[in-house]
Amino acid sequence: MKKIFFSTLFMMVLLFFTGCNNNETKQDKTDESQLKNKDESATIAKQAKELFAVLPDEAKNPDNPVTPEKVTLGKALYYDKRLSKDNTQSCNTCHNLDTYGVDNQPFSKGNNGGFGGRNSPTTLNAAFHIAQFWDGREKDVEAQAGGPVLNPVEMEMPNEKAVVDRLLKIKEYPGLFQKAFPGEKNPVTFENVKKAIGAYERKLVTPSKFDKYLAGDENALNAQEKQGLETFINVGCATCHSGALLGGNMFQKFGIYGDYWKETKSKKIDNGKFDVSKDEKDKFVFKVPSLRNIEKTYPYFHDGSVPDLNNAVKIMAKLELNKTLTEKQVDEIVTFLKTLTGELNPDLKQ
Repeated sequence: MKKIFFSTLFMMVLLFFTGCNNNETKQDKTDESQLKNKDESATIAKQAKELFAVLPDEAKNPDNPVTPEKVTLGKALYYDKRLSKDNTQSCNTCHNLDTYGVDNQPFSKGNNGGFGGRNSPTTLNAAFHIAQFWDGREKDVEAQAGGPVLNPVEMEMPNEKAVVDRLLKIKEYPGLFQKAFPGEKNPVTFENVKKAIGAYERKLVTPSKFDKYLAGDENALNAQEKQGLETFINVGCATCHSGALLGGNMFQKFGIYGDYWKETKSKKIDNGKFDVSKDEKDKFVFKVPSLRNIEKTYPYFHDGSVPDLNNAVKIMAKLELNKTLTEKQVDEIVTFLKTLTGELNPDLKQ
């Protein structure tokens, strides 16, 4: 009996210490895994801060300082259909702030029922861009604001004088212009229309949780979103889509490694910046779009030819990076891109 007792006791002690050792080994492995994940997370965060930037509160222009009075006037003008020939179109018609500054159509319908030749880009965060329009033909949002009003396919007003004459007849506008441009004898001018709309658009900023992440809150993104960010960087997307806007700060040929229209199934071949510059090197060159709110601003590309974001990511990788992404990589990148969806200050909406 004693022999059996001591034998059993020995086995129990042996199992106890073996179990402790196993638990210690498992704990060590867990600790190592957590440390590795922490190091990787810190590396990704460091890379992100080097490549991107927190979105500022406002896009400044020393030639057109933003004031509350200008923003109030600009907001009224942005939503006013009386800026179009037949009172049918406003800036908000094609750049609807309830749908992230776009109308989600390949091409937008104008005052006369015709359609524009390029997709209407979002006005959200647009004031931070290097230039305006897909071909960069205007330097800032102030210059851009006057274009659609006089464009025969868009708002179709015949000339600047017609715009001013109409505004002078609308009761509230002379007072709003006077407040926005104090000291001017005749403040209701087409130039001031552009400045007011521009000042308003300079406030259309949409920070997202990615900005919190860049500002130091690493918990602002979950593990899947961080993985998507890592894939986005490693694949090479950040080569063009960098900075605070993740784009909007350079021009690039669409189709470095192939003809874009073969991948997008575009109905028309658009020469891009070449149509403005007539320089052969600008053929098929477009402004790189910002990826802010990209989840919501479909359809994609200059002609709105691709409605699906996953497909757009595949096309970009193939044409710009000469890479064929796996479905897993595409899903990871799209998961990250959704962290760029932000919210506009509701006070800026009608």
